[in-house]
Amino acid sequence: MLRLTWVQPEDLIGHELRQAALDGREPRAIAARWRAAGGQDAPATAGASPTPASRYLRRLAADLLDELADLPSHLSDDEPTDLERIRSACPDWPEPLGTPATTPHHLEAAWLGRAAGCLLGKPVEKLPLDAIRRLARSTGNWPLSTYFTARGVPAELLERHPWNRRSAATSLAENIDGMPEDDDLDYPVLNLVLLQRHGRAFTTTDVARTWLDELPAGRTFTAERVAYRNLLTGVEPPHTARHRNPFREWIGALIRADVHGWTNPGDPAAAAEQAHRDATLTHTANGVYAAMFTAAVIATAATGDHDVHTCVRTGLTVVPPRSRLARAVREAVRLAHEHEDFDTVVDALHAAHAATHHWVHAVPNTALIAAALTHAHGDFTGSVCRAVGGGWDTDSNGATAGSVAGLLAGHPAALPDRWTAPLKNRLATSIGDLNGIGFDTLAHLTHRETRRP
Repeated sequence: MLRLTWVQPEDLIGHELRQAALDGREPRAIAARWRAAGGQDAPATAGASPTPASRYLRRLAADLLDELADLPSHLSDDEPTDLERIRSACPDWPEPLGTPATTPHHLEAAWLGRAAGCLLGKPVEKLPLDAIRRLARSTGNWPLSTYFTARGVPAELLERHPWNRRSAATSLAENIDGMPEDDDLDYPVLNLVLLQRHGRAFTTTDVARTWLDELPAGRTFTAERVAYRNLLTGVEPPHTARHRNPFREWIGALIRADVHGWTNPGDPAAAAEQAHRDATLTHTANGVYAAMFTAAVIATAATGDHDVHTCVRTGLTVVPPRSRLARAVREAVRLAHEHEDFDTVVDALHAAHAATHHWVHAVPNTALIAAALTHAHGDFTGSVCRAVGGGWDTDSNGATAGSVAGLLAGHPAALPDRWTAPLKNRLATSIGDLNGIGFDTLAHLTHRETRRP
């Protein structure tokens, strides 16, 4: 029987109960009703439980999802989603930083950096932190310094902690032959198509139309799949982000943010506002802030005049300072400055967030990205290896860290050949007719968008 992932009410309710507790609502009475009826917790890693629920439980889950949506939140004043309220909450909303001369070389390094960081993280996605460390140590690759390999890994370790089954065939060092398809690269390509069609004044509805035209439904996950389903049932944006969507603060909007930063070099506010229009199709509050933060960091990095620490500080200026995301990022940056050993930083972040957050949630992952960039001082290898070695959503975190660090490096030749040569200047993608496109071509197309009025 087909078990459709990330959309069945009985699979969503457990995630929503957890999310409700995080975003300031009181779900305990509804949780008790669900469990008393025989309802189960959310699947730990997969998007669907192994067996379907009864018709009664499915209907109950749908009703309880709607009841949870009506609960008031005591965090709503500190964590708005509306852009004007976000701006009002940010006392240091950034001004333009000048008119930097971003070149196709800068953007090619950013695209390559995003791909390499993603590829590094793909084989260990979904694995626990201890497993990542043990797999890397077993081949002498810890601290991480290059792609993972299966060569030399003890069979009993692989039996206990197998590679991500969808990625091992294309993403281990011995198997890499160009950049394989991944949603962390599909979304930047999709947003490039969005800008080509609608320009930087696009609306959230334009994002939705572009998705329906170009994005295969089967290549969406978590919040994006829920929003896609909502569109197909007639729900209009931005309600697509809220209706039965427990993933609205997960990492999906963050991984779509790079192009908004790349195409607004030196203007972090414009980049953040552009990311907001994209993110609110699928996300709310901290899920949106993660995208805005990332876009602003990248727009600042695109000046070529600011170090990574300035970029991260600027990114925080577009995030409401009393939000959970802002607090988590500030703490992560503090830890990164205080501890020489990055494993100590990672352990502290996991102690703070792992028990309460899903491994794809935007709050801990954004904090880890900020910590990795800070601790490595923006160095490319150091940034991507710290981001991936820190666990959680490894491919997404590696991709974003790689994008920022690649842009700061400024030229493809500045990235170590061991990262870029296996990519063979070739990207697999489901978007449009762009499968097999080169990163140099993507850079030129992106650069064209930076120059459009």
